[in-house]
Amino acid sequence: MLKVGIAGFGFMGRMHYKCWKALDGVEIVALCDSNPNIVDAAAKAIGNIEGADAVAEISGVAIFADFDEMLRETQPDAISLTLPTYLHADYSIKALESGVHVLCEKPMALSVHDCERMTAAAKSTGKTLQIGHCIRFWPEYVTAKQIVDSGRYGKVIAATFQRLASAPTWSHDNWFLDEKLSGGMALDLHIHDTDFVQYLFGVPLAVCSFGARGSRGGPSGAGSTDLTHIVTQYIYDDEKVVTAEGSWAMMPGFGFEMSFNIILEEATIVYDLTRSPMLKLYPEQGPLIAPEVPQGDGYSRQIHHFASLIRGENVPPVTTLEQSLNSVKIVEAEKESASRKQQIPLK
Repeated sequence: MLKVGIAGFGFMGRMHYKCWKALDGVEIVALCDSNPNIVDAAAKAIGNIEGADAVAEISGVAIFADFDEMLRETQPDAISLTLPTYLHADYSIKALESGVHVLCEKPMALSVHDCERMTAAAKSTGKTLQIGHCIRFWPEYVTAKQIVDSGRYGKVIAATFQRLASAPTWSHDNWFLDEKLSGGMALDLHIHDTDFVQYLFGVPLAVCSFGARGSRGGPSGAGSTDLTHIVTQYIYDDEKVVTAEGSWAMMPGFGFEMSFNIILEEATIVYDLTRSPMLKLYPEQGPLIAPEVPQGDGYSRQIHHFASLIRGENVPPVTTLEQSLNSVKIVEAEKESASRKQQIPLK
């Protein structure tokens, strides 16, 4: 039986809780959260993604306010670390050095330096540290990568990715909207597409980004410095055009959308969360194809993958610590590019 703890029981902590509960051979032995009213909070729906927005049933699970006490008292084999981003590095390292495997939510950390500390800790302890880049596991994105990698429809000519949302105002003390705690929209939201671009095409030679600033993730306000909307072109050593757009500037009623268009020499792959079917392939010859996609969602699939890794099963790597660090590095370059209004090299 795999003993699992969850550190941080907000929106994403609930999602991890739901996914771990669905796995055979797993016992959730502890929850750790600084909220003294965590039991009452679990009885309320939060967030904007199906699966984590429901009431969470946590009866029978030990609850802690102190992370060290949770590790000491329950001795989990692994934890899901779903704490605010500024805590990722220190708490991941603490768990690894206690002999615990760690699935840490994305982004890996607030800075490349902290990512390097986490990588060194994983290497020195021999424990598994996986960063929760769930889009790499998302069924439609998995299928799109398989189509691109197959070469069946030729090379990629252009690709564009969008991730648009209203400001995430459901977090405890609104930590999402404090760039010093979350890294802001670019590091928290837009990094999903930055990471997938890297997954498809590798680290770009350079980035060229343009950004809009607004007040706390909402509409533009006087004196505001927060980056709320970004558009980036990723520069590669061939002629393909790759762009991604991310936003927390949409109005409250907008909700959330994610989509992409990948243009190949002999086909176009289209994904839109708001349409049915969500994934479509338009070949140069023949009718529209609605590709079959794996079952499940990115969250459940990444947790199943992590569980397989720490059980010693022979599963192919989907993400590495180097790649997770590079995604933070690329976003840092994007933010610098948007601020300086110039192209920033990465190689």
